[in-house]
Amino acid sequence: MHTTENADPAELAKFSDLAHRWWDTESEFRPLHQINPLRLGWIEGLMPLKGKRVLDIGCGGGILADAMARQGAQVLGIDLATKALKVARLHALEANTQGVEYREISAEALAAEQPGSFDVVTCMEMLEHVPDPSSVVRACATLVRPGGQVFFSTINRNAKAFLFAIVGAEYMLSLLPRGTHEYAKFIKPSELAAYCRDAGLNLHQTKGMEYNPLSRNYWLSSNTSVNYMLATQKP
Repeated sequence: MHTTENADPAELAKFSDLAHRWWDTESEFRPLHQINPLRLGWIEGLMPLKGKRVLDIGCGGGILADAMARQGAQVLGIDLATKALKVARLHALEANTQGVEYREISAEALAAEQPGSFDVVTCMEMLEHVPDPSSVVRACATLVRPGGQVFFSTINRNAKAFLFAIVGAEYMLSLLPRGTHEYAKFIKPSELAAYCRDAGLNLHQTKGMEYNPLSRNYWLSSNTSVNYMLATQKP
């Protein structure tokens, strides 16, 4: 693993231990597989991906990166979890996914190496796992070209989010392994919007994501009280 100030070794170990299950749609990563079409459709609706150069930060086993490559994008997925990246590369080979590659590097290091190189940057379900999310947002702003778009998703910080995302998802419904999230690391939309403004990104759409435990369905809405996504653009 790369050493970097803006990474939590415990978080990297947590996801590395589960790496072999990334592409098992009935595993701990089932929610990511279920929401992936929603995320992809939302991104595609705002920025068609075909022919675009795309960066997926915190790509894990490559669920979103692989899907974006299948839309015709040239995708680079980056992460600091070595085992997850090995799984992502193996899946790309087995599925014969064209136009996707993976690197073990931090967003900040890649920003120093390749500023202004990407039409689209995605950073999904990652900010709540790093010590300094604002640093990642700044790196995203550096990596995207002028006129390009950056998409974020994370979890709100309030009593409802604690009840739904931790008590419900991890302890009652077992949608996620216990300990996946720490409440203190959740990020309010106003805080993420401020990080984006400070980094020079303009916010142009906010979208919520909801879940019905009875039907086991996810859908997009205007309700950002728990899971939410932001679309931003670099002037």
